[in-house]
Amino acid sequence: VDLPLGVEEILDGVEAVVVSHTHPDHLDPVATSAIPKELTLFCQPGDAVKLTGHGFHRVTAIESHFHWKGLTLTRTGGAHGRGEMLKHMGPVSGFILQAEEEPTVYWVGDSIWCDRVRAVIRSHRPEVIITHSGGATLPGYEPIIMDAEQTLATAQAAPEAVVVAIHMDALDHCTTGRRDLRRKADEAGIAPSRVMIPEDGELLRLPRP
Repeated sequence: VDLPLGVEEILDGVEAVVVSHTHPDHLDPVATSAIPKELTLFCQPGDAVKLTGHGFHRVTAIESHFHWKGLTLTRTGGAHGRGEMLKHMGPVSGFILQAEEEPTVYWVGDSIWCDRVRAVIRSHRPEVIITHSGGATLPGYEPIIMDAEQTLATAQAAPEAVVVAIHMDALDHCTTGRRDLRRKADEAGIAPSRVMIPEDGELLRLPRP
């Protein structure tokens, strides 16, 4: 899938990058080459050595939370699948992003709907939840990220939040597309204002709390 913008335009004005984990669909050789080495990178424990090995000079591994320029980043857990697949996929992280007079954003990351995600929603009560909703699977296994049903379960568990569903229509092992999710959300009576499904490069404007 082509990028909607050029790499230089995407990086223009970027002050930091949050790396949920280092699987190649999240951090590939093009990214490690294009991202300026002096840019601030935040990551989960265990990934800092790999990132510094790519030449990045300002890498901070977040164990629990970190304060930066008025922003608080809180690392959360998740489950990148179940059973044996969970062991194979390794640890992944989500992040809570909080700043004064801004909505609390919960970026779930590469996780299925699970008790850890449910607990984060209950404890932090985010106004915006970003889900990876492509329903990625490997042969013989259940999805390793949320599919349509799990995305809608997330929305139903957080009735006051807006769910922004991403990570779709770009990878060949994903089984859920934007149209699939929209159709199932409509069937469940969940409005587009509650489950937003942006196109590549689309800018969303969300109300402040």
